[in-house]
Amino acid sequence: MKMLKDAILNQGKAINEHVLLVDSFLNHQVDVALMDAIGAEFAAFFKDKKVDRVLTIESSGIAPAAFTAKYLNVPLVIMKKQTSKIMTGDLLQTEVRSFTKGTEYQLTVKRMFLPKGDNVLFIDDFLASGEAAFGALSLIKKAEASICGIGIVIEKSFQDGRKRLDELGIPVCSLARIKHMSSNTIEFLE
Repeated sequence: MKMLKDAILNQGKAINEHVLLVDSFLNHQVDVALMDAIGAEFAAFFKDKKVDRVLTIESSGIAPAAFTAKYLNVPLVIMKKQTSKIMTGDLLQTEVRSFTKGTEYQLTVKRMFLPKGDNVLFIDDFLASGEAAFGALSLIKKAEASICGIGIVIEKSFQDGRKRLDELGIPVCSLARIKHMSSNTIEFLE
């Protein structure tokens, strides 16, 4: 997606060969026009998958997932990284390791928001090692729902997340696939 690649090249910053800072348009400040275009792109790609709901993880996945849900005219469900006193009832949880933070967290969603038998589209900001996606897949399975696709805004193709997902046969749409990056370079996989 040219608009996204341009934003990455013009506003993104590769901190090193593993970390890409995109806080000016994706996860601290949000470019809503870009997120709208991303949502339209994901919705077009997955339009024949009979999506019942879009699922994402707080917080960086919310903007692209919200616009995707808007275009598909389905609910958006946000998995939480932390529980609270008001998050009670029948909860589904799994442990996930954050690549960026290097820490573990409990991914949590209320069972009522992932109904049994629903077709779920998972949208996330980054795909690196695939830990977030596999956490989402675990909760979808526990809910007895089905995954119908995965939409990734930025894929680090030099890491093994995509390979791991491809082995499961799940349709994956990545809008910007990074082949290589260093502190001075970002190269896309075409």
